[in-house]
Amino acid sequence: MSLFPATLSDFIQQRQQGTVSAQAWIEDCLARAESSAAAHVFTRLYPQAARLAARHADASHAAGLTTGPLAGVPVTIKDLYDVAGETTTAGTTVFAGDAPARQDAPAVARLRAAGAAIVGKTNMTELAFSGIGINPHYGTPVNPADTQVQRIPGGSSSGAAVSVALGLAVAGLGSDTGGSIRIPAALCGVVGFKSTQSRVPLAGAVPLSHSLDTVCAMTRSVADCLVVDGVLSGQPLAVAQRPLKGRRLAVPQTLMLDNLDATVARAFERSLSRLSQAGALLEDIALSELAEIAALNAPGGFSPVECWAAHHERIADVMAQLDPRVASRAKLGQNVSAADYLRMLKNRQHWIQRVEAALAGYDAILSPTVPIVAPELDLLVRDDDAFAAANRSILRNTFAINFLDGCSFSMPCQAAGELPVGLMVSSVRGDDARLGSVALAIEAALA
Repeated sequence: MSLFPATLSDFIQQRQQGTVSAQAWIEDCLARAESSAAAHVFTRLYPQAARLAARHADASHAAGLTTGPLAGVPVTIKDLYDVAGETTTAGTTVFAGDAPARQDAPAVARLRAAGAAIVGKTNMTELAFSGIGINPHYGTPVNPADTQVQRIPGGSSSGAAVSVALGLAVAGLGSDTGGSIRIPAALCGVVGFKSTQSRVPLAGAVPLSHSLDTVCAMTRSVADCLVVDGVLSGQPLAVAQRPLKGRRLAVPQTLMLDNLDATVARAFERSLSRLSQAGALLEDIALSELAEIAALNAPGGFSPVECWAAHHERIADVMAQLDPRVASRAKLGQNVSAADYLRMLKNRQHWIQRVEAALAGYDAILSPTVPIVAPELDLLVRDDDAFAAANRSILRNTFAINFLDGCSFSMPCQAAGELPVGLMVSSVRGDDARLGSVALAIEAALA
């Protein structure tokens, strides 16, 4: 782990004290990005551009000029987003020969405009189509939380999570379709924020499911996630600083607490106890609508159907080039009719309305982000059945919030010496500001 700042507030404080500069920080990040611990984290590094951004930030600070909230700060971007002048691979070799992008994706352009020092592009699951994080083409980053056993990083934003967990970036731009920000954040022990989908434009990002894809990021604190979200959206949230006392927090008893492993169950119960002691009003609710998701997402599922619609002309004749596990999921959308798809859209909207009504009056809902700790990497690489079972389990809770088009944080809640566990704090669409306030208070209570 770097001796340099872990959060934006740390950086601001240390820079004011004269104990750190953006240039020294970037040099440290670039050096460690080449280390064995960072193997397969990056698909491309941007040393020259990152150094220039850091130098400009330091010069501006020295001159007393006002800079952007991320000026000189190391960030990474998932290889899902267009960067002008280069090909966007989205973790697949199928796109490797494509023409270079003509312009940055809006999310990337906004990070640059805020002064961010973009360290590099990060690895990912092929086409963002798995919660595991394995990539047979470009390698798989290893979860840094366990130094004894190689474990999965979570996906699909695998490299983004590991870059933040290793201290190679303050923020990792990723995406979240079924949990691709919150899953790797939970498994690697960092904070992830999935905003309401409409907050950040999807342009310039390789699509998986246009109904579910969300542009968002992970950091090492809730406050930093809110800062980055403000940059990405162009509309910083007005987040009130309010204590946890009196907040109504619902704990759904349907689906989200099923089959928790022992470490996750202990961490979740311990977190609930801490929040109750801090004055939060916890209420178990059935929220039986969660049991309907599997049926509503059939046939095929939104991700397979919309992935196939977006990419079938490119991948139909080259399926053998894809990770077989990705190919099999994409093909689930191949024969879904227009009538079935339109029925899925209609039924989802009715479901969202019913769930929003059921959650009226609550400040947030609580659940484990992922029901299990990070499985061993080797097992899931070699065993298709183990991979499929782990993928279903890992995506289960987070996908429910994507299906709701809700907003959601994952924050670490494990005890010292335990593998990372995420506490997921979620709410309905458009409730991002209130959720940010609740998440800040919960983070403080768990500290």
